[in-house]
Amino acid sequence: MDASGLVLGRAASVIAKRLLNGESIVVVNAEKSIVTGSRAMVIANYTAARARGSVRSGPHFPRYPDRIFRRTVRGMLPHQKTLGWKAFERLRVHIGVPEELKGTPAETLETAKARPALRTPMTLADITRLLGAHV
Repeated sequence: MDASGLVLGRAASVIAKRLLNGESIVVVNAEKSIVTGSRAMVIANYTAARARGSVRSGPHFPRYPDRIFRRTVRGMLPHQKTLGWKAFERLRVHIGVPEELKGTPAETLETAKARPALRTPMTLADITRLLGAHV
């Protein structure tokens, strides 16, 4: 599944539902997914989530786009129950397209496509650069 141009939350909810139905899903181009909202609000929310807690005891919020995507999907699964963590194990997320998946056709979700907006939307790559990741 190609995540480029998809709204992060909408894509994560559809992927979570399909994982619960027993599918195995591989997501590519996670860094090109879009986070909607005003730029200041998005930056404030992600930096606050990253700064919350302590290094020793957590909660540990990820810095890289593939891990943020995985955590967003995990939030929509009952991950503390057997059904949820079994479904979460069937999810693989990649930054870019790995070599072993280069020739295969990628599916996209029409229901999660971003609508045209006046301001340029923030991608996960933009957010992770602000969090200190080298993507």
